Amino acid sequence: MRSNLVLHGGPIRTLDSAAPLAGELAIYDGHVAFGPVPGAERVDLAGRCVVPGLADAHVHFPTWSLAQRQVRLEGAHSLDDALAAVAQAVPGIPAGGWLRGVGWRDGDWTEPPTGAALDRVAPDTPVALFSRDYHSLWLNGAALARADGPLEPQGGVVDRDERGEPTGVLRENAAWAFRDRYVRPTMAEMVDASREGLRVAAARGVTAIHDKDGWLGAFEVFARLRERDELTLRVWQSFPWDRLDELRALGIRSRVGDDLLRIGYLKGFMDGTLGSATARLLDGSGVEITSRAQLEEVVRRAADAHFPVAVHAIGDAANRDALDAFAATREAWRAAGLRPRIEHAQLLAAEDVARFAEIGVAASVQFSHAPSDRDLADRLWEGRDGAYAYRSLLDAGALLANGSDAPVEELDPLAGIVAGVRRTLDERPPWRPEQAVTVAEALRATAVAPAWLEGQERRR
Repeated sequence: MRSNLVLHGGPIRTLDSAAPLAGELAIYDGHVAFGPVPGAERVDLAGRCVVPGLADAHVHFPTWSLAQRQVRLEGAHSLDDALAAVAQAVPGIPAGGWLRGVGWRDGDWTEPPTGAALDRVAPDTPVALFSRDYHSLWLNGAALARADGPLEPQGGVVDRDERGEPTGVLRENAAWAFRDRYVRPTMAEMVDASREGLRVAAARGVTAIHDKDGWLGAFEVFARLRERDELTLRVWQSFPWDRLDELRALGIRSRVGDDLLRIGYLKGFMDGTLGSATARLLDGSGVEITSRAQLEEVVRRAADAHFPVAVHAIGDAANRDALDAFAATREAWRAAGLRPRIEHAQLLAAEDVARFAEIGVAASVQFSHAPSDRDLADRLWEGRDGAYAYRSLLDAGALLANGSDAPVEELDPLAGIVAGVRRTLDERPPWRPEQAVTVAEALRATAVAPAWLEGQERRR
């Protein structure tokens, strides 16, 4: 049975412009109540501040939960650092099992990641290590030996040596295809890991997420937890847009579900990432995963089936094509009352910044990415001013929704708010401080905008 409470004795920030500050907050049967609540427990805040429940508008929740149990390579500053972490983990892997890891970023390494290097510390145990951005997969010889089909699907990249042999690093669709075929976790593993992940999320004030692991079966993960009364946050679930026909055939539409678990939106990719050097830029570089014409077709079909579309776009060319596609299909998705979004929007040409608001497309960004990516962005996108342009987007009237992209960054909304406001997470000066947001703006992006994208702004 839920407790009925009255919070008092501290500032209560509603984020409602009509009544931004409240003296007391009454909670009755799990809902904010207006007026007295008989028999409620009164809780003295002793000056502490209350804000609405925090949301993460971009998180791979089961993947993040699983990553807590894997080899973590975020602290690996060289190839040797990464190999040492793998070597330490090998003895704990049962015979026939995979050693999984995540978090490497080789932009500053003097030696590149290769399968041959991994073979030195793990000659017999198959090793699969995702990069920090999850767009590159580093494999050893034992892992590559498991492959019984081509490594290079459409939209995928296989790094090869001078002899044309795979080096052990797969990128984009090649990485994901290998993962799906050979390294996919079981449903039981995901449910068990997510159960612990929910406890961590609750401790950090997370009350709602927009999950991106639909391709992995995340909806079933959350459904199983819901059946057991273990789901402790609201889930707005994505599905890969290549499952649209399947969903439509079953008569499933966006917003089907209950207060805790709803089918939400379709997700796909325009290009790669900064970290894997596969973001598609206006200079012609990068990897095209989806063309403008293909996205237009997806959006029209999705609107007819009553699904909003979220599309990953990192580079300035990918973002322009995504905006063009949403502009060309605006009549279809607006008529259906849908709310499309571009995920990341990390590099924008100056003339495209104002188009988000003009077209009505939300920018689903991750404040933590800016200080985390600053060194890579300065090196790979040197001379380009439109990187992580959060202030410019807000000033142009765009709706900003904030997430973490966990496990790329940590699922920690308060850390994300700090990153958006300070534009640094270490002792260094702020990076491109002219693009900082205010505390109030960061909170709205983290608590209000995600609810609007779900169509829940009147409820939450």
